Amino acid sequence: MSRERRRSRQQRIFILLMMLSAMVVVVVLRIGWLQLMPSAPVTATSSDWKEESVAQRERTLVLDTGRGDFYDRFGRPLTGETYEALAVFPLQMKSRTDNSKEFEELAKALGIQSSILKQWMASLTEPVFWQQEGQEVPHRLTAKQLNAIEALHINGVRVLPYHNRYPSAFSAIHALGYISQHPELLQADYGKRLKEHTMTLRDQTGGSGLERSLDPLLQGTGPTAVSYFTDGTDKPMHGLNLRLISPNNPNYPVKVMTTMDLSLQHRLENYVDHKGLKEGAVVVLDTANGDIIAMISKPQLSMSSINAAGLAAANHAIRAATPGSIFKIVTEAAALESNVTGEGEQFYCNGNYGRYGLHCWKDGGHGHVTLQDAFAGSCNVVFAELAERLSARQFLVTADQLGIARQVGWSSKEAFAPLGRPLRQFQEEEAGNVFAVPQEARDGGQLAQTGIGQRDVKLSPLQAANLIVTLLHEGRVQEPRLVREIRYGNGQVLAKLAKQTSPSQYGQIHARTARTLLRSMEAVVRYGTGKGIRNGIWAVAGKSGTAQIRRGDRERLNQWFVGYGPVEQPRYAVAVLAENRIPGTSNQAMAIFRGVMDILAMQRKD
Repeated sequence: MSRERRRSRQQRIFILLMMLSAMVVVVVLRIGWLQLMPSAPVTATSSDWKEESVAQRERTLVLDTGRGDFYDRFGRPLTGETYEALAVFPLQMKSRTDNSKEFEELAKALGIQSSILKQWMASLTEPVFWQQEGQEVPHRLTAKQLNAIEALHINGVRVLPYHNRYPSAFSAIHALGYISQHPELLQADYGKRLKEHTMTLRDQTGGSGLERSLDPLLQGTGPTAVSYFTDGTDKPMHGLNLRLISPNNPNYPVKVMTTMDLSLQHRLENYVDHKGLKEGAVVVLDTANGDIIAMISKPQLSMSSINAAGLAAANHAIRAATPGSIFKIVTEAAALESNVTGEGEQFYCNGNYGRYGLHCWKDGGHGHVTLQDAFAGSCNVVFAELAERLSARQFLVTADQLGIARQVGWSSKEAFAPLGRPLRQFQEEEAGNVFAVPQEARDGGQLAQTGIGQRDVKLSPLQAANLIVTLLHEGRVQEPRLVREIRYGNGQVLAKLAKQTSPSQYGQIHARTARTLLRSMEAVVRYGTGKGIRNGIWAVAGKSGTAQIRRGDRERLNQWFVGYGPVEQPRYAVAVLAENRIPGTSNQAMAIFRGVMDILAMQRKD
């Protein structure tokens, strides 16, 4: 082949390659144009594949978030109920109202004007459940409404099961807590899942109580929802009906089995409301093991204002408060354990201590009294004297031995495998304190005021009730438990949270000291400050307390009563706190304690 012919052939090949390259560039540019540039308006008859694929929409409605629920000790649900509700998908109004008679029947069944219903449906952009004005959750359809609606056939309108976390009769319980949208907590706890797009910042998470402490378990594996496909004009896609989307995991959602008695909880809530308790708490423990049978906190937790600032979201049952004379239990225990007094010692109270401006609450004093008499009469003079005989360390050691000034709620020091971290059932529990600053040296005035439960002393109603259980167990501190086990969705046990004790690093008080204190509490009701509650179904024992506090520039009182019953065979330990009471008022906590004990006695009979 001549050189000229070879050159000509190479030129033809080069031109062909250039043409092929140009064609590839054109195709790439066309694809880029289709992907990046806005498309023209879509018509119902459009045949363009890209426009039709963009126009198709999947409308999703969540039926059940998949969050685990709580149950009481008898298996009764504390949260969660499933009922039939009306679901509406955002389709063209014409597709809904082709049969105007059926549309009128739907409005009639719902009890609203058809024009209002039509206007509401036309405004929808996402599928929703219908709810009546003023309702916060989808409306529960009555049997009559269900019968009427099932006979209708309106596009985009379906009756579907809805799982409502808080039942209609639900009374918000601080111990269980609440859930809400909280992006900051989600970022802190579920950063990995957010990055993996298995969660979004719009998801709800536990805000307090067990909802918070068990949140990783309660979250589950995802929601159950239905999808509804529409085309670009919001008309249903032919052949595509509702599609159920579900994790399909029999292990979830989990079931949290608590120690609470729902029936008793409701009875006590109604009772304290009737008695007018505005601020405070009631805690009922099983004396056998410290299990929490009921826990009430006031003001009532409002599910509609859980994000509002103020005291309503605080669980007063685990919040530390000034105890007043109920702390004399600790003072007497410290004095007996340190051998600075004995049951046979005689004291004299003339009404004035003689220093620090301290005096007895009883005008003229109690006169000559024994240690038991001083406890029964709640004599400030005697207990201030005992306190000055003690050192700060003796106070701190005995308080720790009795479970005071430290968290006592059930906890797991080792990582609880399903959570991936240690578990504390009451994350918000306040430890309280005996002295504000941990130092050894104290002057007499500090010790005297500490001995009568004033100054810097603070403890929670949970600790106070558990103190009674500790004495009934001869000094062994129990860990109050609200959750006893967690089950998978299929009923199999995921984890047992066994009862356990909370021993002090200093050991425990002597059994004889515990028995002495129990006899002293019997004397309180038999002839002391609690004699006004002697009459009732059960014979009870306990200790009253009135602490002086300040709210702003006003003097107020914390009124307490802690004790147990029946005396012959103790079954329940109860702590009642009435906070922020006006000086001069009778001890509301003591009156409520008597009523709570009578309700407990009647509950046992039932």
